Amino acid sequence: MRRLLLLLALAVAAPVSADPSTPPAALAYTQLRDPAQEAQARDLMATLRCVVCQGQSIADSDASMAGDMRALVRSRIAAGETPEAIRAWLVERYGDYVTYDPPFGAATWPLWLAPVALLVIGALIARSSFRRTRR
Repeated sequence: MRRLLLLLALAVAAPVSADPSTPPAALAYTQLRDPAQEAQARDLMATLRCVVCQGQSIADSDASMAGDMRALVRSRIAAGETPEAIRAWLVERYGDYVTYDPPFGAATWPLWLAPVALLVIGALIARSSFRRTRR
């Protein structure tokens, strides 16, 4: 019975312990002073995927990891790095998943060719359907 209560207590406490107790990174919610640099940072953040909450960009996500990534982007932009260099570093670190436009390659070719294939299949189905109705 004690083990069951201990397991139940741990199961209830797990979500509470998942939230980090550390404060957000310094530039996670603070804009850069230079409007041009902030615009560069925002444009880049909108194209980077949050690695925690899969469907959102780091600009839109409230996850602490996204905040850390926003702070990283802003600090590197403020240090003079180009958005392309920052994107390349993040892709090297997290893989192609971190970007919304993965490059064409051996692992991603289905992502790029599936829409074209579905469009061709749909056109063939429509063509055969229209031929049947004319007869």
